[in-house]
Amino acid sequence: MEGNYNIYIVILSIIISILASFSALNIAAKISNASGRGRWFWLFAGALVMGSGVWSMHFFGMLAFHFHALVKYDVGLTLLSMLASVASSFIAFYITMPRDINKLRLAIGGFIMGSGIVAMHYVGMKAMIMSFEISYDKTLWIISALIALGASYAALFLFLKFRNRSTSNWLKWISAVVMGFAICGMHYTGMKAARFHYDSSMVMKHSQAMDFFLLYGVTVAIFLILFISWGAMFFDRHVLEKLAFQDAITGLPNRNDMNRFFYTYVGDESIGVMFLDLDRFKAINDTLGHDIGDLLVHEVGNRLRNFIRRDQQVFRIGGDEFLIVIKHCSLEQAEQLAQKILQSMKEVYRIKGNELYVTGSIGISIGSIKESDRSELLKAADTAMYKAKGLGKNQYCVYTDEMGIKEVRKMELEKDLQHALEQNQFYMVYQPKWNVKTDKLCGFEALIRWNHPRLGIVLPGEFIPIAEETGLIIPMTTWVLEEACRQCKSWGTKGFTQPISVNLSARLFETDQLAELILNVLGKTCLEPNLLELEITESMFFNDINDIIRQLEIIRNMGVRISMDDFGTGYSSIGLLDRIPIDALKLDRLFTVDIDHPSKRAIVHAIILMAEKLHLDVIAESVEQQDHIDKLNELGCYVVQGFFYGKPMRDEKISQYMKEVLQFA
Repeated sequence: MEGNYNIYIVILSIIISILASFSALNIAAKISNASGRGRWFWLFAGALVMGSGVWSMHFFGMLAFHFHALVKYDVGLTLLSMLASVASSFIAFYITMPRDINKLRLAIGGFIMGSGIVAMHYVGMKAMIMSFEISYDKTLWIISALIALGASYAALFLFLKFRNRSTSNWLKWISAVVMGFAICGMHYTGMKAARFHYDSSMVMKHSQAMDFFLLYGVTVAIFLILFISWGAMFFDRHVLEKLAFQDAITGLPNRNDMNRFFYTYVGDESIGVMFLDLDRFKAINDTLGHDIGDLLVHEVGNRLRNFIRRDQQVFRIGGDEFLIVIKHCSLEQAEQLAQKILQSMKEVYRIKGNELYVTGSIGISIGSIKESDRSELLKAADTAMYKAKGLGKNQYCVYTDEMGIKEVRKMELEKDLQHALEQNQFYMVYQPKWNVKTDKLCGFEALIRWNHPRLGIVLPGEFIPIAEETGLIIPMTTWVLEEACRQCKSWGTKGFTQPISVNLSARLFETDQLAELILNVLGKTCLEPNLLELEITESMFFNDINDIIRQLEIIRNMGVRISMDDFGTGYSSIGLLDRIPIDALKLDRLFTVDIDHPSKRAIVHAIILMAEKLHLDVIAESVEQQDHIDKLNELGCYVVQGFFYGKPMRDEKISQYMKEVLQFA
């Protein structure tokens, strides 16, 4: 039997195929970018849109064909054909869902989807209830199957190509048209392969017999599916996406959008990552309130918005932290942009009657996402930003391999530091203090060292800041106190009694149990309180001054001496010296090393005069030359500590040292 087609329905079937393909291309981006339950939702949605679109196109094509005879459709087989199309699309999408897809997985996915389309088509043909038989031209049947497989492979290829492009564009429309015509080509080739054999008495003489119920049902189904899919895309893009990927305070893309950018970005060209952190933002929050802080962040966001370009994007990733990404970036371009941003940050902010002057610190890393993991780029920029803060803030710093080596070492030390105390890797050394006026030993300072099993001796300047950050400084200081007091008591039993001093961290004052700790250690080691001296720093008075003074008074009332270490650096405490319960000031090495300069001598002399008025002793650190001792002695500083009188020593050398300097037999 020969038939013809209703051209209007044919055109409608092609349009449906194109619309379904375009919808599936849009959903393809969601399948790979979503996570958790959201990924399964978009996987089902994509399979439903693709499968039902192909199925609807098939039945529109069937209805477009004039059989000149009454044709009905078996409902069960019709639904089965739709299930075959949707299920094969689901399996194919699932196979190709991971981000990294090789050619084998793509071929398998295309074969499964193509097989499902072939099954859908010929099961749909089998669903036809009519008074004639169907046979197939084998050559055309094979061609139709090959077209289905080729179209499916092309469809998956286009899905993978466009799934990282969330916006609609003309390339997607062109791809949808190609896919639509390819799917229609398979259908009409399959129809061409069909041979209908029927009795002439069954021919409809006046009009074509059409299953209008199926026509209306398919029409409603496909437009309902397209409406739902496009509605879901619209809601996701304009409502959910705004909530999930836009910062509420600044209106800039947030951390989620940053993660999405790095996850979906494709390209081996060099990109620049700039990590911006506002300087002293916490102080503004604490003094003026979080409302002012939020308004300040909003204004910073407005200024950074001026730096958004086609190849530049700005993200707010939390608090006062921002990230700027520059595509096709060179080092010179990144540095120029950093300078412009820092200049913009420095301009005055006028917020609710407050004039705020805020600066920023920027860390820069440049690399390729293919060459280095995105987390490494971000971490490198973060490391460089902290380096910029350490150099004095209000500047930028470019990440170097040397920083990376230091960061890796820091991470290793942080990890190993947690077990160092348990595994007895710490040991104590003691540096003598000398009274040049009496020419006698007058005490020792206890210093901790770390004998790392692989890295060797690690000095305190490297691991103490890590211990401060992690809170391990508290159990570490407890061990140091017990060890130093036990050693001091041991010296006394050997016939030479010398006081011992121990450095304290501000973190111990935060526990509000420091006085109890000192009392327990003294009781445990049976050491007289006057033989223990605790060294504090000026910087800790930047916190709760009154509480720290309260705790120091309790400790000092026990008979324990208190000295202020590194005096003259950090936050100046001169205005508080008459309130802080201390017994001595330790001059920082900055003054000792430059004691030859008249200006430094004048400052040291002023400190000594002030200390005399406040009945405080003065101790000079880092004394290494006789000339230093002479000048300090002339200024009235008689207690010194440094390599000139002895380097830090292990316990086994202390006894011999004491015998030599005290002339014990």
